[in-house]
Amino acid sequence: SLVACKSFTLTHKTYQLETNSTLTMGRFINLILAAAPLTVSGFSVPNGEVVSRRESFAKAASVIGGTIAAGGLVMPSAASATVTDETPIVTTRQGGLLEKYQDSRGWKIMAPSGWNGFDGEVGAYDKKWQDLVDPFDNIKLSSTPVKSTTTSIDILGPVEEVGASLAGKRDAKLIAALERQTEGILFYTFDFALNDGTHQLLLLCVHKGKIWSLDASTREKRYSKRKELYYNVLGSFMPKLS
Repeated sequence: SLVACKSFTLTHKTYQLETNSTLTMGRFINLILAAAPLTVSGFSVPNGEVVSRRESFAKAASVIGGTIAAGGLVMPSAASATVTDETPIVTTRQGGLLEKYQDSRGWKIMAPSGWNGFDGEVGAYDKKWQDLVDPFDNIKLSSTPVKSTTTSIDILGPVEEVGASLAGKRDAKLIAALERQTEGILFYTFDFALNDGTHQLLLLCVHKGKIWSLDASTREKRYSKRKELYYNVLGSFMPKLS
């Protein structure tokens, strides 16, 4: 897992972590996937229906490596290593489509109103919301422990390289790779078009000794209707209550 290695390499850069061993990027990816296994043949809902590759893609949010994909990449205008400008947390209810949700485990979010909510499934997610009409539309939050000395998502590398690596490994097109700082926490946000017809937004951050992953998925043909809602949900997430 992330805490088991001394360093890992991303596009010829080495990032130091905790112990005294060095893993190849391929081995690092395998360890992450092994630590959070997911089926890749369909879509999992409470009564045991099917789950698709997008579930695996979401859970592999901390899988950073492989060939850097090219094309279709939207980057911030400045590739600065440090984001200093504060972006306010999103608080809009979007005309009643969103409602405030505060979890006793120490995080908060603006969640879709009227969607089914499910508590954690071991190895899959901490919390999930699923549209009543189309279960394919869902939002999932998951977390993975890291050492307390790992304090920012930028340990994984520049946002555009991280996003391109994820896209390359998951057979997806990277539409956007963005970074922001909100309440002192650095967030990476990615916009992916998967080749199986899924559109997914993915947010990553590090806080409280965990790497947090929040993903929102829908069918590509419905993305234009979900885009504003999903970006507001991702912009509202905060892995602390204060």
